[in-house]
Amino acid sequence: MSIPLMGCTAQTNESAVSSAEQYSGGMNGEDAVARFYLEGFDTFEVTSEDVVNGVWLDVISNTDIGDNSSPELKWEPVEGAAEYVIYMVDRNSNGFLHWKSGEITETNLPRGSAHELTEYNGPHVGHGYTHNYDIYVIALRAPVGRIKGAVNCMNTRLDEFILELDTDIDGNTGNIIAYGVVSGTFTDARFRDTDPSGYYIM
Repeated sequence: MSIPLMGCTAQTNESAVSSAEQYSGGMNGEDAVARFYLEGFDTFEVTSEDVVNGVWLDVISNTDIGDNSSPELKWEPVEGAAEYVIYMVDRNSNGFLHWKSGEITETNLPRGSAHELTEYNGPHVGHGYTHNYDIYVIALRAPVGRIKGAVNCMNTRLDEFILELDTDIDGNTGNIIAYGVVSGTFTDARFRDTDPSGYYIM
């Protein structure tokens, strides 16, 4: 099942973002950079039943063979954490966000826990490339005023937005306790049997 995608500016008031939080360039242009986030912070383990042998299951994808369901996630409670924030990022596409959720207090999330489109839009790579999708679970000491970033859009300043979580709603710093990452790849089913040059074999 493929769900129509919201454009970068087609946000509800609750999730509206400024143009500075968006980027509408090509997904695989020369500016595309593989990025990692929160290096230097403490870490914890996050697991998912929806990534098998390093590959995300089709069910989480926003494709004709997927359900566009956010992945199942599990982690042990982090000492001192009041809540958690989740970002799912296409590592190969300039901070392209597929999942953004905040105010999470549970540490065992079933598949499909995130609201489709407003919080979650699954992988939908349709041009034959394999991309890497990283889910960051960030443990916070206290709530924050705003979780920045636009779902289904590139966010070239995502590193800044994530680091802003280190300041709580009252202006106190040191708010990020630790983070966990679970990663996998996804390739559109139409392009999984390819020759070495990347062309689809009929």
